[in-house]
Amino acid sequence: MRTLLASIHDVGPRSESAFDALHARFGALGVERPALLVVPDHWGEAPIVAGTPFATRLRALSDAGHEIFLHGWFHRDASKHSGVAGFQAKHMTAGEGEFLGLDATEAERRIRDGRALLEDIIGRPVTGFVAPAWLYGDGAHAALKATGMPIAEDHLRVWNPVTGKVLAKGPVITWASRTRMRRWSSLAVAAAARVVPLATVVRMAVHPGDVTSSALLASISATLAAILRTHAPGRYADL
Repeated sequence: MRTLLASIHDVGPRSESAFDALHARFGALGVERPALLVVPDHWGEAPIVAGTPFATRLRALSDAGHEIFLHGWFHRDASKHSGVAGFQAKHMTAGEGEFLGLDATEAERRIRDGRALLEDIIGRPVTGFVAPAWLYGDGAHAALKATGMPIAEDHLRVWNPVTGKVLAKGPVITWASRTRMRRWSSLAVAAAARVVPLATVVRMAVHPGDVTSSALLASISATLAAILRTHAPGRYADL
């Protein structure tokens, strides 16, 4: 079956209005239950607290069938990097690759704490883990295996961290709003994705910052509509 795995990143109390806009856009085109990548305390400024209206809403979204992924803890990268990791931290994200430089002990602590928080709120296991900016260091990989996380993804694949089995391959289609050049490049990549043959499993991810650009929003809608002509909305767990 040809499947689309759609997701909304950086879900949390500080991004509710952007989430509403992106969720409505997906729903209008037929993707009613995208996966939600939830940040427990975005940049240390927006903690998710059990019993609050946001926590109640998150539980309702999970009950309605949205897959819930743990998406880091802070989303902010406070590590110092060198070599390849230094290049990734500088050029692939704006200080948000939280799990790129963590050692295994700290990565495991944040994963266990985040997982416990979200599972207590939604009343069921999280579907998996996705590192902020899709960036993982050795410590993050070790922690995912130690915690038995069943699903993880990066830019190029979805895999089972415990067994190492690759569940799906291919670059995720996403957009960048940080600079004009990044906006242009992501628009070009999305335009190409609308006309080239697609993989059996296609991943598409959107972020709160996308709502700041009408061009990005138009591209998201056009790309989603094109993919849905050949792919049906699916679930990560079905992999």
